[in-house]
Amino acid sequence: MYTEWTYGIYLVVSIALTVWVARTLFKNGRVFLVDALSGNESLADSVNHLLVVGFYLINVGFVAVALKYGDKPRDLVGAIEFASMKIGLVLLVVGAMHFFNLYLLAQARRRGIGSAKQEQPEAPSTGPLPLL
Repeated sequence: MYTEWTYGIYLVVSIALTVWVARTLFKNGRVFLVDALSGNESLADSVNHLLVVGFYLINVGFVAVALKYGDKPRDLVGAIEFASMKIGLVLLVVGAMHFFNLYLLAQARRRGIGSAKQEQPEAPSTGPLPLL
């Protein structure tokens, strides 16, 4: 009986955390994507949506696969430890994915700023200003 309840709690909490993080990243990540993609809002929205879909696929897949592994809980203490370990692992994976995405966005932004600087023509030098 502990196993079924613990699995249910693990699935509900893990999927709820995944949905909450995905929505937060989708909502707040758009600003960074627009900036990283040099103001191209339609491209930023598309990339944002694709990132969220990938985030869901990886995290829900991980939650489902991780369910099988580990000792089955036999008592209340084991159930709490099982759920804690599984949910903690999900949080670590979500956190690692978040920082990896931030790293990729920072790289894209640097490339975007670097190419924008290269595209801007330099102002012609007018020489020293005349003294009045």
